[in-house]
Amino acid sequence: MPRGDRNADADTAQRPQLRRVLTLPLITFYGLGTILGAGIYVLVGKVAGSAGLYAPISFLIAAAIAALTGFAYAELGSRYPLSGGEAVYVEEGLGYRKLSIIVGLLTATAGLVSAATITHGFVGYVNVFISLPATPVIVAIVLALGLLAAWGILQSAWAAAIATIVEIAGLVIVISVAAPSLATLPERWPELLPPVDALTWSGIMLGAFLAFYAFIGFEDMVNVAEEVQDPERNLPMAILLALFLSTALYVLVALVAVLSIPPGELASADAPLALIVEQYGGHSPLLISAISLFAVINGALIQIIMAARMLYGMSAAGWIPAAFSRLGTRTGTPVFSTAVATVCVLLLALALPLVTLAKATSSVVLVVFILINLALIRIKRRLPSPPGVRVYGAWIPWGGLLLSASLLAFHLLTLVGR
Repeated sequence: MPRGDRNADADTAQRPQLRRVLTLPLITFYGLGTILGAGIYVLVGKVAGSAGLYAPISFLIAAAIAALTGFAYAELGSRYPLSGGEAVYVEEGLGYRKLSIIVGLLTATAGLVSAATITHGFVGYVNVFISLPATPVIVAIVLALGLLAAWGILQSAWAAAIATIVEIAGLVIVISVAAPSLATLPERWPELLPPVDALTWSGIMLGAFLAFYAFIGFEDMVNVAEEVQDPERNLPMAILLALFLSTALYVLVALVAVLSIPPGELASADAPLALIVEQYGGHSPLLISAISLFAVINGALIQIIMAARMLYGMSAAGWIPAAFSRLGTRTGTPVFSTAVATVCVLLLALALPLVTLAKATSSVVLVVFILINLALIRIKRRLPSPPGVRVYGAWIPWGGLLLSASLLAFHLLTLVGR
């Protein structure tokens, strides 16, 4: 893929063609589904375990870091609406082919590890209904999702959109059930304001690092850019809409969670939202657990699709073997790439525990975010305002770069300090 600011249509004309079937609502639900499914249903308890009553602040910090880089992705997605998004952006901005390939593979790896993480959450909610060994459940769900991803992007996007609506309904139910806890907010408000001491803020930042995982997903949207209608307009709008809606839901859920259930109990729960509905609301956890299964499946499905599209985009550019860009004649999807992604998810899910996978995903994604923001800084200097592209202030990528680097550095320092 040659470096330079050029018309995306001319570039895509030389490669196997994907089908532009994703409208603005579909791509928005696609992104929102992977953001919601990737974390809040699984990790809200773990965040509370690190940050305690200050978990909502952890989510707000993570949201700020994600939002700045989200604006960077929105501009880059409009400039270069191509599959293989991150690899393309680094190539355009930094001009180092080997680094671009590494970034593409890192992004695909992050998606695969994320899907494996979410699969563990699926097992936790299945056990609310029936106690089953984890291994056969993981194998069955990952293989089923791989088949759906290979079937077709339109079918996958519609499945994701339906599941996303169910996910949102589930979060609204949790907020509604625990709404009485919000009535205690005026008297408990001082408890939610952290003191200025290193130990407290260390826990908040550890929680923010975990909460950051819950926002991962918006970056996946750029990797289906060649399947989006009018991507220069619809892709940036969808990214920003998905981030705004997910942040509002996350902060509300985190708030009612810590107000209704002690953080220690949340941290030990494999199905934290079911715990809130059962213990605080006095309702059966079965409905919210069923909804949570939809959420988890949705997040894993979209991560598999993202990883497959990244491999497809890099292969179509001639960076990795041609087999990864071969499309199924009946499905129009990169079948080989999807099969490889599915097998990798299965192996990771069987090998590593949930929190380890979540932290690994966040670390990899933060490295990618640093490079993406750096690439946009370089691109904006070379071509500040290309026609037909919505651009944002130069401070956006600088802020995203500094915040992403700071959160990653904090995490690495905590590892060294152990």
